[in-house]
Amino acid sequence: MATKTANVLARVEPDVKKQAEEIMAQLGIPVSVVINTLYKQIIIKKGIPFSLTLSNVPVALDEMDKATFNHIMENGLKQAQNGDSLNAEDVFDSLRKEIANG
Repeated sequence: MATKTANVLARVEPDVKKQAEEIMAQLGIPVSVVINTLYKQIIIKKGIPFSLTLSNVPVALDEMDKATFNHIMENGLKQAQNGDSLNAEDVFDSLRKEIANG
């Protein structure tokens, strides 16, 4: 008896699709096998089988709008006024320790 299948339609950025499919081709794994495996892992884990987190990488000034910049500055001013800040020497000491500990 043949296994029934269902289609999945997803929009993917063309460059992402191309790069991923090149890697799958090198591995000899069809896209359908990767998608099926992902779906099975979602079922087994009862969630996404990898971490989804927000990046801690700061946004450059030229990448944010004026409202975002003003919000960041207002928060910083409030923290400074409330004494919720560190002096520069303590910050640099902390960074040096973090870098040294790898």
